[in-house]
Amino acid sequence: MSISKETVLEKLATIKGPDFEGDIVSLGLVSDIFIADSKVFFSITVPAARAKELEPLRAAAERAVKALPGVAGAIVALTAEKKGGGMEAAPPRPVPPRPAPAARPAPPLAPPSTQSGKRGVPGVEAIIAVASGKGGVGKSTTAVNLALGLAALGLKVGVLDADIYGPSMPKLLGIKGKPTTVDGKILKPMEKYGLKVMSMGFLVEEESPMIWRGPMVMSALTQMLREVEWGALDVLVVDMPPGTGDAQLTMAQQVPLAGAVIVSTPQDLALIDARKGLNMFRKVDVPLLGIVENMSYFVAPDTGRRYDIFGHGGAKAEAERLGVPFLGEVPIEMSIRENSDAGTPVVVADPNGPIAAVYRDVAARVRERMRAESSSGAAKGPAIVFE
Repeated sequence: MSISKETVLEKLATIKGPDFEGDIVSLGLVSDIFIADSKVFFSITVPAARAKELEPLRAAAERAVKALPGVAGAIVALTAEKKGGGMEAAPPRPVPPRPAPAARPAPPLAPPSTQSGKRGVPGVEAIIAVASGKGGVGKSTTAVNLALGLAALGLKVGVLDADIYGPSMPKLLGIKGKPTTVDGKILKPMEKYGLKVMSMGFLVEEESPMIWRGPMVMSALTQMLREVEWGALDVLVVDMPPGTGDAQLTMAQQVPLAGAVIVSTPQDLALIDARKGLNMFRKVDVPLLGIVENMSYFVAPDTGRRYDIFGHGGAKAEAERLGVPFLGEVPIEMSIRENSDAGTPVVVADPNGPIAAVYRDVAARVRERMRAESSSGAAKGPAIVFE
């Protein structure tokens, strides 16, 4: 039995709004509803300051939708916006406690992986994570150009935008629209420049900030990873959220990562956070493929003079100190920003230019490191132990 948006909205109209006034549909709090493989995705707009208090509202909406005939599952998120049904002026009232969620059936088994207790993704030979200890260091731009660099080496490459809190792949690759399903069962990834791409940004409005809790992050990542028809890929590049939180641990726990690439800028503050990312991946036995120093230097286009705006060589020195491979230096370059904003990454926009050459060199070193780790058996790490 198929499920329709109208049926979902009709059911959600029975859910009282915040402070038990009206219902969440008539108050205009429900986003556009996306349905794929009998799974329902939507968000509810609430004031950011009341997100924790209104979690039972989200849970009630999720339970109501899951109870509909023909619904196999639901992902419901809270989004924060300044406007929303006049909720900002309403005083908070007690809300009923959230009942324990019903147990979810285990997903079907995938082929056995090389790491104990971790399942691989069918058709995907290797999965690498691109991470950073903090935001603002150009991690996503590095991830997409690395993926394109690997594709330029003849590999079949996919990109999973795991930055749940701020998905950027739709913008960086100039992809619009929503994904379709394959035989009405699983999501079909979007495609651009030879890459297969999946992002939460395809499922929610671009300007809606997401309020995600740990279980929601894990559920969303698992579905985007395992319930997408990736097909045959040599490498799946995962653009991680900045920091060391639920998304990183979920990926480390759920799949056998072939390695992690850490992106940092040269200055000491960024390197402090980069060390945290390095140490986290080491603790969960994920091989470190190396460090990329982004925004490494600037060459003035009019004079050709070089400026080390954020210092220089800090990431390389840190890599040597920690015994981690150094993958390369990416300069600050206007074309990188302009092409990223236009949805045409520099490796595509100027494939024969010097910046594209830098990213292809980084990609070549990453491929070499992956081969070295695979041949050495370094990917066979023990199960994760939390101290």
